[in-house]
Amino acid sequence: MLSHPNVVVLHDVVREGHDPYVVMELLPSRSLASVVEQEPLTTAQAVTVAEAVAAALEAAHTAGITHRDIKPGNVLIARDGRIKLTDFGIARNVSEVTMTHTGMMLGSPAFIAPEVASGGAVTYAADLWGLGATLFAATEGRPPYDEGGDPLATVTEVVRGNPPRPSAGPLAPVIQGLMDKDPYRRMPLAEVRRRLRPLLPAHGTDVFPAALFDEYDKPGKHALREGPADRDAGATQIIPRLPVDEPEPVEALEAAGAASAASPAPAAGGELAADPGPLPFPPSGPRHAAESAAGTPSRRKLVLITLAVTAVFLLATAGGFLLIRSVSGQSLGPPERPAGGSADQAAMATVEQQPLQVRHGDATNLRGAKGGLFTVRVPADWQRFITQQPADVLPTSTRIQFVSMDGARTLDVERYAGEDLPTDQYVSLLRASWNAEDFTLVQQEPLDERDGVRIAYRTAERGSGEDGETRAINRTTTAEVFTTSTGLWVVGVTVPLDQERLGRQELFDRIVPTFRQTD
Repeated sequence: MLSHPNVVVLHDVVREGHDPYVVMELLPSRSLASVVEQEPLTTAQAVTVAEAVAAALEAAHTAGITHRDIKPGNVLIARDGRIKLTDFGIARNVSEVTMTHTGMMLGSPAFIAPEVASGGAVTYAADLWGLGATLFAATEGRPPYDEGGDPLATVTEVVRGNPPRPSAGPLAPVIQGLMDKDPYRRMPLAEVRRRLRPLLPAHGTDVFPAALFDEYDKPGKHALREGPADRDAGATQIIPRLPVDEPEPVEALEAAGAASAASPAPAAGGELAADPGPLPFPPSGPRHAAESAAGTPSRRKLVLITLAVTAVFLLATAGGFLLIRSVSGQSLGPPERPAGGSADQAAMATVEQQPLQVRHGDATNLRGAKGGLFTVRVPADWQRFITQQPADVLPTSTRIQFVSMDGARTLDVERYAGEDLPTDQYVSLLRASWNAEDFTLVQQEPLDERDGVRIAYRTAERGSGEDGETRAINRTTTAEVFTTSTGLWVVGVTVPLDQERLGRQELFDRIVPTFRQTD
């Protein structure tokens, strides 16, 4: 579950009959799209929005999630000054495929990244483009692309045209850095936030005046707009994929547009709303109204009967448990941990029983550098995640993580392709990427069978709890760092610090030797 002050909270997904409903945080607000529709944002307003959305995206990308539909309609501005990113309706982990089915894609034509529009890999970089396009719209008062409301023509321009140039101003370099057609060169979020920090208004400044919300708060002002220009420019749609390398003849594009216009309209629910609306309510219409009127009393009766049966069952179960424990002379309290027990030993007992299963991975980077395929044996229930790590202290890399079900233990396979990065320089840069007090290098020794080193280090990841107190999550990592003809590889196991011996003996020693490159 993604939780961040700048992300609308998703509480649950429930089903009523055959209709799914998303239960989200209620945030009385206006969308950025509706604000910009009146007039472009001031520099202070745009910087405030940019910082909030960048922070939300950092949290999402850290969790391995790409939003894939960053646009003004998905940025909410509340009267009290809160700014939140919403509508993760087509968000997915970056390990999943781009297409909904062959030759089709999801996205908002005016804000979709060129590589996604042409069927390329969906990575965090797609959200960087969306952030840049959203800031362009916020400061210019118009979408970056809008070919007369024609989604196919708009996507064609996104893929084949040059990015629009923003007007001169403090945010122009940031927008241009984010809207680079090469996803590999887009400005990282850390750099975006670093450049925004000096431009942020003083804390407590009333950036968005109350007058912006007065008119919108009147009855009837929350209805979604249905104008064709708004729907075409900002709505999420299913669009034919366009190849980026081979331009199609004009005749082919015109034929595709004519076929799209002649085809039946997509079924209701096929599109995501251009602008977030209120929480979903029961379906309307004669048929649903009749079903609701006829079914409500029976459903209430069924719920009451179910609750009563459940209560009786729980009481009977608890009573039987207490009776058996009393007769057998055992304590009614929880069983005691054996003397000398620890979280490390308890976790080790579980891991020792888990068989390892061959898993495949692909560490190909955004530029398509070959040689990234591999296999490794990990516990069968560990989940795989793929992220493209932006350049910071260390160069750009592709990271594949296999994460235990409780999230406490991970196997990381990271590849630095196309980089002349010796192993000793990697270790130095790794140390430099942490604060000195949060990183301790415990071990560094040469490998016997590979050109590389084995390292072990401890880290402290700091953050604030709900009470505002700073806390640290202490972890330990053991990894092999080695070079091959396809780049520098780092294969390591990370566990909580109190499971350090487990990480080395029962995970690292069992898993890392099974790593094999397959191309």
